[in-house]
Amino acid sequence: MSDPIGKSSAPASDPASAHAEPVVHPAELAKVDVRPYHHPAAGFGAIASTVKHTMHEMGMFRGASTLLKVNQAHGFDCPGCAWPEPGVDHRSHAEFCENGAKAVAAEATTRRVTPDFFNEWSIPLLLEQSDHWLESQGRLTHPMVLTEGASRYTPITWDDAFDLIAKELHRLNTPDEAIFYTSGRTSNEAAFLYQLFVRLFGTNNLPDCSNMCHESSGVGLGDTIGVGKGTVSLADFNLADAIFVIGQNPGTNHPRMLSALEAAARHGCHIVSVNPLHERALDRFAHPQHVGDMLKGGTAIAELFLPVRINGDVALLKGIMKEVLDEERRRPGEVLDRAFIAEHTSGFEAFAAALDAASWEEILEQSGVDLALIRRAAQIYIKAERVIVCWAMGLTQHKNGVANIQEVVNLLLLRGNLGRPGAGACPVRGHSNVQGDRTMGIYERPSPGFLDRLGRAFGFEPPREHGFDVVAAIKAMHEGRAHVFFAMGGNFHSASPDTAYTAEALRRCRLTVQVSTKLNRGHLVTGRQALILPCLGRTELDQQAGGLQFVTVEDSMSAVHSSRGGLVPASPFLLSEPAIVTRLARAVFGFDSQVDWESLAANYDRIRDGIAQVIPGFEDFNNRVRQPNGFILPNAAAGRRFDTSTGKAKFSVLPIPRIELAPGQLLMMTIRSHDQYNTTVYGLDDRYRGVYHERRVVFMNAHDIAALGLVDRQVVDLIGEFRGERRLAPRFIVVPYDIPRGCTATYFPEANVLVPVDDYADGSRTPASKSVVIRVVPTESPDQSQEKSRSPH
Repeated sequence: MSDPIGKSSAPASDPASAHAEPVVHPAELAKVDVRPYHHPAAGFGAIASTVKHTMHEMGMFRGASTLLKVNQAHGFDCPGCAWPEPGVDHRSHAEFCENGAKAVAAEATTRRVTPDFFNEWSIPLLLEQSDHWLESQGRLTHPMVLTEGASRYTPITWDDAFDLIAKELHRLNTPDEAIFYTSGRTSNEAAFLYQLFVRLFGTNNLPDCSNMCHESSGVGLGDTIGVGKGTVSLADFNLADAIFVIGQNPGTNHPRMLSALEAAARHGCHIVSVNPLHERALDRFAHPQHVGDMLKGGTAIAELFLPVRINGDVALLKGIMKEVLDEERRRPGEVLDRAFIAEHTSGFEAFAAALDAASWEEILEQSGVDLALIRRAAQIYIKAERVIVCWAMGLTQHKNGVANIQEVVNLLLLRGNLGRPGAGACPVRGHSNVQGDRTMGIYERPSPGFLDRLGRAFGFEPPREHGFDVVAAIKAMHEGRAHVFFAMGGNFHSASPDTAYTAEALRRCRLTVQVSTKLNRGHLVTGRQALILPCLGRTELDQQAGGLQFVTVEDSMSAVHSSRGGLVPASPFLLSEPAIVTRLARAVFGFDSQVDWESLAANYDRIRDGIAQVIPGFEDFNNRVRQPNGFILPNAAAGRRFDTSTGKAKFSVLPIPRIELAPGQLLMMTIRSHDQYNTTVYGLDDRYRGVYHERRVVFMNAHDIAALGLVDRQVVDLIGEFRGERRLAPRFIVVPYDIPRGCTATYFPEANVLVPVDDYADGSRTPASKSVVIRVVPTESPDQSQEKSRSPH
């Protein structure tokens, strides 16, 4: 599957086989500026950044009026993260964060990418540009086509675009030769229509961004508590006595969460941060809307920081739980919630026996955390009556990602911290409707019950065979078992693991289609033919034949509410995502389809009526979602009803993963900078970590830098090593950082080329993007390094 580092065999004259990564200019690397950031998170820095991005992209009046509609009852849902809003009676007039403002400004920019832009810029030239440059060009305005052998996109009519897709879909030997990807920005209405179209077409090939992020959470929670979602509400944060934040950096990825953590800290909640990096936002936070708080230097958030080794979380949690069991033996009946364990759980005795057998020597070695710190964390847990555990990608993107989540559940079960106020599991989702998309049926492994209801509602027999997830989709395209790739949003190439291999896979397709708002690398790494279908953004008015429409989303805590854009669309040629799906369906099925697609596109109430027929919890959808706060979906686990194989919440017996590195090897995790959201890069700064003007940096422990004979700011190559395969990411800058020995961190998507496509979590198949074995070596001469970087592996 993977080749040694060397020359690519693809002819350089063929634009479709040009190198997929941007050109790295050595002179640009010299501009990096590293200086510690000593201020609290948010505060004046967030205000300045928000004003800067808003002015640059939208202008002051357009920007201010748009931001005041973000996350409001009659406004639009932020296109950034999925953190929930407080009830309408408790929302501020500025219910957005710095990074949410960046997301809105990027979408509502006044810049445009017109057909003239594509006439000026060829694909080979665009491939040389950075992801930041591509995104900054503005909104896409017209449907565009890249014909076979061409080096430039040209305009195409919507009708011709849909006819081309239909022609290629009809050429397939089986519907399973087509792949239909979904990003987390898609609305409930668009997602439901999309999966309906795909299943009417005859396949369950519906990979989505959940496959790459929180799939481990869904699998781990589903197996142990019977529901693949979190069990807490925003109100629970006001009641918690302790909150553990594990493998998560809310200051960059979910900044509005800091308001909830600040309020919790102020009422005496004990907050524990578990992470390889000491993130600034979990140290101190200054609320940008509280001038007095900013002047006083903000509020302390986490009182305890546990600097765990990368993927040392199972070992650390076992250490905490060993302390809990020991305390119970010293004070029988006073520590464990024996009544909860007896009535609502199974497997405790086997779990306790395995925990007793785990050695402290292994726990301390594999976690990298001092025994004194583990004991302090255990005492915080023991003394708290109500505990919430939050987590994100730091737990899910490992080979043992599912086991990480199951160990979190073990911790919660010991003291009955599930199914009662102020306590529970809180996986913090990324994209604003990634959880809603899954609820709507965007899933390659749908349940029989869902398919039965879908078939009854729309009069057909849905396909039953499971489809491709992200990893399987990449391999199917690479191996010639899939020929059409359709992406409803996102930047599949850059977000995926093993980006050189993924690029090859996409280029082997006959047709790739991207539904997008802005230019990204996914439009440049294409099949033999490619289409760009520009769509409305979350911020824009959605006028259809039945009048002005709204859509709905589901947040991280199962709250469903409406979203109404207010801006004039960036171009009169844009279509809404529901309209794109319905017009595609009509082109593929003709007028023989049992679904009245035009009716659904004209009035989204009809889509919601269909959702109400198929998905439990959405009864009377149209009336309930028009309430100011929307409604909350039912969650059996939150009521201590556990739909598992035992009918109870399950304790899990799990081994401690062993992190064993050869001499000279390091373990790398990919992370976001503060100036990005997923693969969208807003700027080249990472303010809280003190890195400015550059993204190609590798954070390393000072002792590791010295041991490898490297120096601060040296330009190095990163060599990924996996099962005898080697992957290259050239020209990164060494930055000393407070990170455990043997561990490194780099930004994605730049380092995704190092993530092996075959290295993924057991059970969830989530790529192990946070457990990548690498070597860091001095960069060779520019010519040699750039030549090597053009190899697939």
